[in-house]
Amino acid sequence: MLVLGIDPGTAVTGYGVVRRSAGGTNTLVECGVIRTAPRDALATRLREIHEGVRELIARHQPTDVAVEDVFYARNVRTTVVLGHARGVILLAAEQAGLPVHEYPPATIKKAVVGTGQASKEQVQFMIAKLLRLRHPPEPNDAADGVAAALACCLEPRLPKVGAEVPGKSTQRNSLLPL
Repeated sequence: MLVLGIDPGTAVTGYGVVRRSAGGTNTLVECGVIRTAPRDALATRLREIHEGVRELIARHQPTDVAVEDVFYARNVRTTVVLGHARGVILLAAEQAGLPVHEYPPATIKKAVVGTGQASKEQVQFMIAKLLRLRHPPEPNDAADGVAAALACCLEPRLPKVGAEVPGKSTQRNSLLPL
């Protein structure tokens, strides 16, 4: 299993690629960010995110894509714009025929740390421990992408809600909200 985890954002989209061996060992393959220029038009930024995700998929050929679900910001515009970024990411995965797993931020934290209320520092610490890294991935957005990929790799330990939709190349694997 090779999972591309993505933390969507219009300015910075974090990603992490994690390989899960048959023996259950998780290994970080690559992580980083896709940056867009804040002064560019939203359509331009969305194209750059889409192209960046497609390039990652072509380079790594993951078996699954894990995407952090929308969190509800106080600013409605921020939430809507984040939804646009998620949309082009989901489109890139669909175009590649990959299954998509969407996780709320609290579920990702619970999978990696054991509590949905974990701080960013706790998540980064556990990522480093689980992947046997000397230091947590940098920047924070990349670490969040790695955390999404790890949540997918660790998913069999978490309860699922819903079932696969027959005839669909992608599926939404929702986990119980915390």
